[in-house]
Amino acid sequence: MERILVTSALPYANGHIHLGHLVEYIQTDIWVRYQKLRGRRCIYVCADDTHGTAIMIRAQQEAVREEELIARMKQAHQRDFAGFQIQFDNYGSTNDPENRALCIEIWSALRRAGLVSQKEISQLYDPVAKTFLADRFVKGTCPRCQAPNQYGDSCDRCGAHYSPTDLIDPISTISGARPEVRSAQHLFITIEKLHGFLDDWTQNSGALQPEIANYLKGHFLNEPLRDWDVSRPAPYFGFEIPDSPGNYWYVWFDAPIGYISSTKQWCDRHGQRLDDWWRSEQSEIHHFIGKDITYFHTLFWPAMLKVAGFNLPKKVHIHGFLTVNGEKMSKSKGTFILASTYLQYLDPAYLRYYYAAKLSSGVEDIDLNFEEFAGKVNADLVGNIVNLASRTARFVQGQQLSAVYPDDKGLFARAAADAQQIADAYQQCDFARAIRIILAAGDRANQFIEQAAPWNLRNDASGAERLRDVCTIGLNLFRQIAVYLAPVLPRLAEQTGELLGVPIRHWDESQQPLLGATVSEFKHMLRRVDRHKVEAMVAASAEPEEQQEGSPNNLPIDSDEALRAEPLAPQISFEEFAKVDLRVARVLEAEEVEGAKKLLKLTLGLGGDHRRTVFAGIRGHYQPQELIGRLVICAANLAPRKMKFGVSEGMIVAVGDDSGVYLLYPDQGAKPGQRVH
Repeated sequence: MERILVTSALPYANGHIHLGHLVEYIQTDIWVRYQKLRGRRCIYVCADDTHGTAIMIRAQQEAVREEELIARMKQAHQRDFAGFQIQFDNYGSTNDPENRALCIEIWSALRRAGLVSQKEISQLYDPVAKTFLADRFVKGTCPRCQAPNQYGDSCDRCGAHYSPTDLIDPISTISGARPEVRSAQHLFITIEKLHGFLDDWTQNSGALQPEIANYLKGHFLNEPLRDWDVSRPAPYFGFEIPDSPGNYWYVWFDAPIGYISSTKQWCDRHGQRLDDWWRSEQSEIHHFIGKDITYFHTLFWPAMLKVAGFNLPKKVHIHGFLTVNGEKMSKSKGTFILASTYLQYLDPAYLRYYYAAKLSSGVEDIDLNFEEFAGKVNADLVGNIVNLASRTARFVQGQQLSAVYPDDKGLFARAAADAQQIADAYQQCDFARAIRIILAAGDRANQFIEQAAPWNLRNDASGAERLRDVCTIGLNLFRQIAVYLAPVLPRLAEQTGELLGVPIRHWDESQQPLLGATVSEFKHMLRRVDRHKVEAMVAASAEPEEQQEGSPNNLPIDSDEALRAEPLAPQISFEEFAKVDLRVARVLEAEEVEGAKKLLKLTLGLGGDHRRTVFAGIRGHYQPQELIGRLVICAANLAPRKMKFGVSEGMIVAVGDDSGVYLLYPDQGAKPGQRVH
């Protein structure tokens, strides 16, 4: 392939970069560096996502112009990315004139295709803030499953998509006021007309991971696609639609177009044609995104590209969320860590390596466990890899490596043969598999050094040549590993080049030993993780921070969609588990408990005349009246427990954390009294 264009989701200009965001940008940077190390023509473009109500409101709060706010945030974003050695070929802004021009071009194509319609819709309006409310500025109860505290476009419990006006008891997250319903003219794109194309592309092109293709088929493509609302009435910070004065393109319309406009800026600087990158069979597009924005990038975005005659993505690489120490990122616990805070305490190479060792080609979430983090970095990077250089370079500094590669019992050749497997793993974004293969080569090399014991040879005058040979082997095995790890640890590759006087520039340098090079003085490459610094970083992060609100593009990792992964309890036997009698029960009565802040008193029917009184800590999350008549899961054979407010005769099953409590409901067809298997 002649040209490879790579993008990451555009970070929203209403908040700073944090460790959750960095999963994606480090993943993308590793993939791009691998392509470049193979000598491929590859560029990595990104931009700040700068439009929307959130930016407008924050600018008002800070008494600055929106342009000043987004310029300041762009500078902060670029500084944080550079701190983690994330290297963009171009970094633009969706407020740039190139993006406005491309929005007009794509909009005109949609108009010509007859895909734009206009409707008067009812929308929630904040009478205090005096603005229409974007989906993410409204919270309420889900109209399908009655889960509380849900955003205005989708439910993170049942997955339902809906209009904010469908929410039960909505509240504006801007002012706390109850929104009013007002009518306004909106413009829509009818992507149902492209249903056949989208069905074929998502299912048959190979652009999506199988689990993503199946998700789209089961949740969206099995029914008519809803029209996409792409405009917002004034006041709104964004681009005014030329043929619809007073209306602005919604942030999710112009944000992905930022991929193209950022490419345009790079092309203009390098004398390239944009069409050679976005309208050529000799180029391929790769998007890296989080799973929470799958819907936009796999349905709306390809529809826009298709109609406007741009290349469709060759691959949309979708990753999971980040948890920290097994839980959702938490400001109160200090695990909501900003990139800038991390850089004050720890080496960015640690995080790049740890994420790489965790990332696979799937959509699974990954966990940043600080104990594992320190242990893995110390054992793998310092104890295995850098150890090879530190235990050999000092014995031959200022000297030349052997002119002929000594007999190493096939170690270099074996690691050279690993190159294809490692390359395949990088290409498929299975970085964890690549790391495992590389570490195995490091283990073999360290075993050789341990047996050869160069520290003993230095005291033997007759062993000078043997010492040089052993160190030549050790440093070449180290350099070979540094080549393989160059996409993950670019600074280590630079240090290796400085140590041996020959920079690492190409993947194929892993296939031939380096001979006759003069070894420089060894300098520390990576130090062990200081656990006290990790603790200090967490402590420094455990301060209240301004809540970040914005478009869905501002929610790649730390959003309410992130799944909480509780630490697993100790194992029990099947016989122990079988003692718990879980039953379907119907809520017959529900009432608040006077004097208790968290309790509701429930009367449950378990079929026939069997009833249980249960005190459940769900007050504030569910209203008593909404529970009556609903089915729940009850642990029916617990011994009665005397409480201050009465006797509780069981427990109902729920999940939850600091952000909310959610009852588990049986599927339709379940009946009170049935046992849960």
